[in-house]
Amino acid sequence: MPPTAFATAFIGRDEEIARLSGVLERARAGEARAVLLAGDAGVGKTRVLDETAARAARTGTTVLTGHCVDLGDVGLPYLPFTEILGVLAGDERFAAVLAAHPVVGRLLGGGPDDAVRDLGGRLRLFEGMAGLLADLADVNPLLIVLEDLHWADESSRDLLRFLLSRGVLQRPAGGAPAHRLALLASYRADDLHRRHPLRPLLAELVRLPGVERLELRPLADPEVTRLVRSLEDRPLPEATVRSIVERAEGNAFYAEELLAATDTGAGGVPSGLADLLMIRVEQLSDTAQLVLRTAAVAGRRVEHDLLRDAVALPEDELESALREAIGRQLLVAGARGTYAFRHALAREAVYADLLPGERSRLHGAFARLLGGRGHRAETAAERAHHYRESHDLPEALAASLEAADHAQRVGAPAEELRQLETALDLWPTVDAAARPSGEGLDRVTLMLRASAAAAHAGQGHRAVSLTRAALAGVDQDADSELAARVRYTLAGTLLGVDSLTAAFRYSSEALAMIPAEPPSPTWVWAAATHVLAARQVGETETALRVARQALGVADLLGVRDAQADLLISLAILEGGGRRSAEGRERLREARELARRAGSAPVEMRALFNLAIGCYEAGEFEECLPWLADGLDRARRAGLLSSPYPLEMRYLQLLLLHTLGRWDECVRTAAADLAVLPHTGGYAAGPALYVALARGETGAVERAEALTEGPADWMAMLVAAVVRTDAAALRGDAEAAVAQLRASLKALTQDTGGYLDVTVRLAALTLTPVADTAASARAGGDEATAARWAAVAEELVDLARTAARRGEAGVPQGPEGQAWLARAEAERARAAGEPDAAAWEKAAAAFEFGDVYERARCRLRLAEALSAAGRREEAAGEARAARETAVRLRAAPLLERVDDLIRRARLAPAPPGREGPAALTARERDVLRLLALGRSNRQIGEELFISGKTASVHVSNILAKLSASSRTEAVAIAHRERLLEAEPGAGTGAGTGAGTGAGTSG
Repeated sequence: MPPTAFATAFIGRDEEIARLSGVLERARAGEARAVLLAGDAGVGKTRVLDETAARAARTGTTVLTGHCVDLGDVGLPYLPFTEILGVLAGDERFAAVLAAHPVVGRLLGGGPDDAVRDLGGRLRLFEGMAGLLADLADVNPLLIVLEDLHWADESSRDLLRFLLSRGVLQRPAGGAPAHRLALLASYRADDLHRRHPLRPLLAELVRLPGVERLELRPLADPEVTRLVRSLEDRPLPEATVRSIVERAEGNAFYAEELLAATDTGAGGVPSGLADLLMIRVEQLSDTAQLVLRTAAVAGRRVEHDLLRDAVALPEDELESALREAIGRQLLVAGARGTYAFRHALAREAVYADLLPGERSRLHGAFARLLGGRGHRAETAAERAHHYRESHDLPEALAASLEAADHAQRVGAPAEELRQLETALDLWPTVDAAARPSGEGLDRVTLMLRASAAAAHAGQGHRAVSLTRAALAGVDQDADSELAARVRYTLAGTLLGVDSLTAAFRYSSEALAMIPAEPPSPTWVWAAATHVLAARQVGETETALRVARQALGVADLLGVRDAQADLLISLAILEGGGRRSAEGRERLREARELARRAGSAPVEMRALFNLAIGCYEAGEFEECLPWLADGLDRARRAGLLSSPYPLEMRYLQLLLLHTLGRWDECVRTAAADLAVLPHTGGYAAGPALYVALARGETGAVERAEALTEGPADWMAMLVAAVVRTDAAALRGDAEAAVAQLRASLKALTQDTGGYLDVTVRLAALTLTPVADTAASARAGGDEATAARWAAVAEELVDLARTAARRGEAGVPQGPEGQAWLARAEAERARAAGEPDAAAWEKAAAAFEFGDVYERARCRLRLAEALSAAGRREEAAGEARAARETAVRLRAAPLLERVDDLIRRARLAPAPPGREGPAALTARERDVLRLLALGRSNRQIGEELFISGKTASVHVSNILAKLSASSRTEAVAIAHRERLLEAEPGAGTGAGTGAGTGAGTSG
């Protein structure tokens, strides 16, 4: 039976598919195996089985599938096996094998019913089915798939027990090979209550030597996100995707149902899904249903004592009801006497089924019970929720503010923001006399506090909205200090979303609203914010003047956190900036001041600038410890989503990319996105640079997706780099130039200044420009060549200016100078002057650490050397570039290097040394076994390594030989004489040659 056709791509499940593929490979080699696949309803068991079956079919394996069906207490005997036999009977290829086992034909109506009812008849049937499957497996590798064993009838369970314990998994007598057969059977783990008849059979089967159990756990959140986006052609709002991912909890079916319900505009659980979930609830006793309804009001998890007091049942009745709900897999018992719904959507369905009055009454009961335990800070958020749902708004307001204070103390800005926004919503609905009183308990101050929480939680645009609302709420006759505080806070939030001109306007207003005399902390902070805004819009002189004045006032007043913030600004603005020794010493002083003042945001700003200063100076080893310190400080303060930690995460990933640690870069980026899914370009950027360099499809589309939604400067920068480099890789000069101009306009529209990234974008754009000019010149089209040479001059002037002035008005560091050297070399190529010395300078400039860009320059250097007739040197540079391309798996670069080697006839180095055939001793051992037709498992056994390690060696061999398959690799090896033993070479494995450690020192 062919596998089900799915409209969407197969997502996730790499480990499970790898494990099942291993079972199939062992079965094809003559080791019969069975896997019992467990998982909740909707988690994706059928999809995994169909994917496995499709892969098996592509290798020539015969795939037969049988389904169990829920027919209540009167199930049809042997139903899944009857379905398999029906497929065999309908295919003439199996007629001879089927005819050799006539006893099994009785399941298809070929004999009297009582022929398979007596013990002897059942035994003959079971042996006949085992013989049939064994014969099929002898003709061709065989995969049997049985779905939904939880619905299997007793006869099918008995036949399965026989096949796995005495039938097809057992090695035939006389030492003959076992059958080339695998059996995969799935069942719903959440349907197996304590008395389910499948439970004892499973316990028995997993003890058999050829049977293993594989639990299909919920999908990870990033995988559900990919699934949801793949189901819709239209772009989905990020909030919608996030809500579906959170509610689905890794269940693919639930995600699909929730997505389908978004078009209806209805909230809650989709009606069809709710009905499905409630079927199991309605099978419980009335008492158990009462307990479930009460637990649903408590939330996803509830303590035993709290549930007992709320439900008001005798202890023995409560325990009996809980045992019933747990046995039916609706609740699970947790640690410290708690119970939780097995899935959040089940809780939602039960909660939605409550009557309004019932719901309000139970919420009120829980609120009073929690309140009676004392106003512990840990329960404030729960009490706020229950009071709000029971319509006791004054108590809800007080509890929300208490919960916000607790969240602030424990470093949870997202939760603090949620509670403050709830309090702001409740504020106008509660009489003034019933509101909590105290310092800072007014609407404007709460808005400012919520704005700070939003900024710390990484929600910059929400922070701006809240501060604008605070500004609108300031009365005309409000005191100047409050008005100034609102304005400089608004300026700070606008800086966070790169609205620089508006930030400068509001910081100017704030500074003008409050006099410098007498000195006040409010004036100091207004000045510190104005310094930041002035620097960002290019008003460097203003920034310096105000910073120097405010620093003395901050020192006089003892406002140490503001003093530290001003020191950081001056370290950037004065002298050699943060790259210089003097600048870094000032930053260290600022860091210590901020640490003593207990200001985590200012301390993180100091640590970020220490790190970026080292990076700009090309001192990567000094950069990494500062980043580690900064991220650790952010973690302890609960501020990982705030702006400076996000910048530090991006810089850390950029370092991994620059140093050529690409796999680590991709893994770290994926982990960051899983923990902080809203980080956008900060987490995704360097991973996208890797994806593009490796030729992965969709890299450009993923970069463009970052720019959807609210304006995000960092996302625009990442997209600009990816789009420009992609156009360069395509050789599309027109598109690259257009992209460069559009990107610079978008990135500088609010400042008009110079960006450090400009020199990189210009150098990338110059590549296809020089290619086009060179191609036109070679074709005799001097006019076109001259036009593109003029464009190249324009671009290199742009790069020179950006490298000379930079964002801070000082020359850029080693990275910027390296990109400028590359731009100069490309300009020369566009002008028809392929200057090997210029490319040698560019390659040397990237020695500060960027291994990929150095390899790209060495390719250009090889071209220039070849054109100059310096073939031996050209071959050396080409080999060096190729080694880097192979190690990084940079497929487009590898293709271009190999193309040059072929065109220029740069002979590869002898086998066993440098060049395209630079295989390690271990890789040559693996290659010899490949030539003998060995599988990865067989290679591993012969070389005493794992099959996975053998697979890695095979992948490296394919990359080094530029082969697309194992067969092609062997053909290349024969052609290049790589299988011939070197003089004096042994056949052993060497000493660690296969570890890859030599590539990084």
